Amino acid sequence: MVTDNDADMVDPGSEDAYELDRKRVAQILDAVEANDQALLTELMEPLHAADIADLLEQINAPDRAALIQLYGREFDGEILSELDESIREEVIGLLNPQVLAEAVRDLESDDVVDLLEDLEEPQQEAILQSLEDADRVAVQQSLSYPENSAGRLMQREVVMAPEHWTVGQAIDFMRESDNLPDQFYHVVLVDPRLHPVGNVTLGRIMGAKRDVRLTDIVEETFQIIPVDQDEEDVAYAFNQYHLISAPVVDDEGRLVGVITIDDAMIVLDEEHEEDILRLAGVSDGSLADRVIATTKQRFPWLAVNLGTAVLASLVIAQFEATIAQFVALAVLMPIVASMGGNAGTQSLTVAVRALATRDLTGSNVWRVIRREVLVGLLNGLAFAIIMGVVGIIWFGSAQLGGVIAVAMVINLVVAGLAGTVVPIILEKVGVDPALASGAFVTTVTDIVGFFAFLGLAGAVLF
Repeated sequence: MVTDNDADMVDPGSEDAYELDRKRVAQILDAVEANDQALLTELMEPLHAADIADLLEQINAPDRAALIQLYGREFDGEILSELDESIREEVIGLLNPQVLAEAVRDLESDDVVDLLEDLEEPQQEAILQSLEDADRVAVQQSLSYPENSAGRLMQREVVMAPEHWTVGQAIDFMRESDNLPDQFYHVVLVDPRLHPVGNVTLGRIMGAKRDVRLTDIVEETFQIIPVDQDEEDVAYAFNQYHLISAPVVDDEGRLVGVITIDDAMIVLDEEHEEDILRLAGVSDGSLADRVIATTKQRFPWLAVNLGTAVLASLVIAQFEATIAQFVALAVLMPIVASMGGNAGTQSLTVAVRALATRDLTGSNVWRVIRREVLVGLLNGLAFAIIMGVVGIIWFGSAQLGGVIAVAMVINLVVAGLAGTVVPIILEKVGVDPALASGAFVTTVTDIVGFFAFLGLAGAVLF
């Protein structure tokens, strides 16, 4: 059925596909300003929980508070699970306690854990008290596991069956059960001690005859996740082995939960986003963060960059007399440093990404380092020719052209080497390469670039 609201939807083939329609947002804010709850509900009803979460993140705090108050009991728990952590606590604080309780009761246990782990204790207690006893115990047990572990990521709602069952018995069990998860992909086979022994997809169950044993149609790929495994390793396993879901076991190998692909991919996405932000020295910032919070996050790395810039300036200061006699050096210095910095960033980005995906290992590390150095050498030679010609034409000096050409080769080779080796060394010593590599690589390329260029100039031109 086509509704009036379908006309406002963005064409999925356009560049703005899946973005919130600005007209719809304006209508929603107008309804809030007019205090028209019926119209607001009508406008919000077609929106997915993720879209409503985006809406709440994009509008300002006063409008957000007014919208939540007017929306009232229509507020769904899925919206909370989709919200950015930076404003989730604020939204929870704005919700009526009864509305909050009803919203949380509809969530799977893993989503409730995700909500609770970043909240203050009073808000945690309020949400826990709204849950049924069995759900509360399950969530509290999940919270007892280490942060960023599989135990925090898993959901406790698992569909399992004894390994001796047939397809018919599994189907009858699922039809008669009144507490199946809203979404699941596998039936986990367990032995008498509750140890998982295999996964059977729902597709294979529905496609097999009733008398077929479940053990005869198990999936070939079967991974068991320890409850204390780091969630980053869990996400890697899902991506590496193309898993849809995987059982989670305790220290004795007993089934305690299951992790599904949607949760694993969220972790993978968060890790990628974190690496990108850290490479830029902006930590875990969000568009919803306030000015002071954002300033505090960025200040430390700007201070580090200031320190590295001072080191580079000290190198330049050693050649002050050389620069004073040949002013053209001051014009060309930024080119050498900039090219080295950009080349280093290219190698650094490739290396950090390869480390994160575990494609860069001890077996291929020297090959990768050699490749990046050779790439730096070839690019350096190409740009050396270009800058050598520029130096001759611009300043009429073949010697100056030769100096900047050689300095360009040296700096781009060092940039390729530093961009690869620095993150590898930092990972070996236990420092996040995405967080700290940028400052070190920039320092190396700046210092080497200035020293090579000015040192050669002092030796050749005077």
